[in-house]
Amino acid sequence: MSPDANPAGLRKSANVYLLDTSALLAFIENEDGAETVERLLREEKTLLPWPVLLEGYYITLRERGQAEADRRYALARQLGAVILWEMDEPTVLTAARLKAERRISLADAIVAAFAIRQEAVLIHKDPEFESLTGLLPMEPLPYKPAR
Repeated sequence: MSPDANPAGLRKSANVYLLDTSALLAFIENEDGAETVERLLREEKTLLPWPVLLEGYYITLRERGQAEADRRYALARQLGAVILWEMDEPTVLTAARLKAERRISLADAIVAAFAIRQEAVLIHKDPEFESLTGLLPMEPLPYKPAR
């Protein structure tokens, strides 16, 4: 593959990307799509909303324990992404509308609302976001095979 190859088909013109928890965990666990996330973190403005940190922490805590959850949280804080700690009223209302109108979890509604309000491309590997097709720019990473 050439150095200019674009395996995930990311648009070269977009300049702001927002990572969902599934994309962050794909990077940390070196799953399919990890190289795309790594490239974005190195070369593009990348956003990480607080629910992604929350989800990444509790999922890891549940599956791998406190030490690994702490390690991954510290890693996420050091990736160079802009962490979105605050949620303004328009983002709250956007998330509420997404949650009311689409079959989507509360955390995913909040993450998508951040992407919409920040005019960012949502990077994910979560099929639940398919219900938002056409509402915001998204670039899915390869989904995990069904078990």
